[in-house]
Amino acid sequence: MNIKSLYVCSNCDAQSSKWNGRCLECGAWGTLQMQTIEPKKAGKEKLSVSPAPIVNLNNLDEKNENRIKTNISEVDRVLGDGVMPGSLILLSGEPGIGKSTIVAQIADAIGKNNAPVIYASGEESAGQIKSRFNRLKCDSNNIQFISETNVEKIMATAEEIKPSLLVIDSIQTVYTHSVDSEAGSLSQIRASAVNFLEMAKQKNIAVILVGHVTKDGIIAGPKSLEHIVDTVIYLETESRQEFRILRATKNRFGSINELGIFEMTGEGFKEIKNPGAIFLETAQDKISGSVISCIIEGTRPFLVEIQALVTKTVFGYPQRKASGFDLNRLQVLIAVLTKRAKVNLTNQDVILNVVGGLKINDPGLDLAICLAITYSLLNQTVDRKTIALGEVGLGGEIRNISKLEQRLKEAEKLGFTKAIVPDTNIKAKNIKLTKIKNINDIVKKI
Repeated sequence: MNIKSLYVCSNCDAQSSKWNGRCLECGAWGTLQMQTIEPKKAGKEKLSVSPAPIVNLNNLDEKNENRIKTNISEVDRVLGDGVMPGSLILLSGEPGIGKSTIVAQIADAIGKNNAPVIYASGEESAGQIKSRFNRLKCDSNNIQFISETNVEKIMATAEEIKPSLLVIDSIQTVYTHSVDSEAGSLSQIRASAVNFLEMAKQKNIAVILVGHVTKDGIIAGPKSLEHIVDTVIYLETESRQEFRILRATKNRFGSINELGIFEMTGEGFKEIKNPGAIFLETAQDKISGSVISCIIEGTRPFLVEIQALVTKTVFGYPQRKASGFDLNRLQVLIAVLTKRAKVNLTNQDVILNVVGGLKINDPGLDLAICLAITYSLLNQTVDRKTIALGEVGLGGEIRNISKLEQRLKEAEKLGFTKAIVPDTNIKAKNIKLTKIKNINDIVKKI
């Protein structure tokens, strides 16, 4: 009999033909254990199994599931107009960003609709959870708390009570008896998530799994769950630490282009009903190299301020730096300005910043960036009531952008009086439009 030996990591189940002090997959130390395996015999008979039943889709009645409204408009927008019954949702974010706070508010909002909610936590005691609910002014009568980390016990309770929502805080703390490894390991996280997925589909119970990420943005365990769950939402923060951004990166029941904007307060998250200008600097002082533009995230316009700083190069090679914008795109725009508009930047350092800490990938900012660079080079200022919108091509041409009319309406609502836009068939009531065809035209005017 040919018996082989393998070394298996108890943390991530990675296999190796030889022993190492450190697992090459997950990096854990001292986790490789020797296991002996017996290869299958070549002539062994196959198991006799019955074929899987065939389901005729034409005979099924299409069900329009009524989504569970949280009455938190920002959350409902990101999830796709509410929580889908029977869905598995993964909520991830950095430690301390407010994941437990927002799931507590979601659980309270759903519980107020006379829908039973179970909140299972393996990180905090019942007293700590009660203290948080009191601080957030949540109604504890609407939420049933379980201080348990065993997956089978949590599922048994959920199948008995049949809640509309089950919250697991967090997926790294629970474990299942079907896997022989410690809680928080990759194999435990996967097995636990699969168990909750089966229960969610069979019992039509919505499940929210809370997962932690590191400060570097790495989701060791939850990252492997993204293909299992139905929806993945991230709770992020911008640089000033004042606001929280809820963003969906995967959603089988809605759009992934929507954003939810919240303000973090002592009483929990508060919605920003009109976030159009929250990333717009309120200072009225004119600064050279500062131009205002507008981006579209999902269906919502946001006004942003673009700042550029152009200084003479100290060393031989000019530096290009960008914060919140693609550096490669900035290099392209600088090349267009140099070639098409005759703006000499070959001996100038160019530093670009998107005010507010947003990370943006919108071609509609091209014109504003080119203007900001030019104004900074010439040390000139632009009126704070002027907005610039347009995409810049390699030939210097100014191209039309998506939802231009919607962006202009948002600017008009916030008091802007002038707009520099592509030469297209568009009109505005209270904003004076300056239509340009080529970047060289506007540079000459400057």
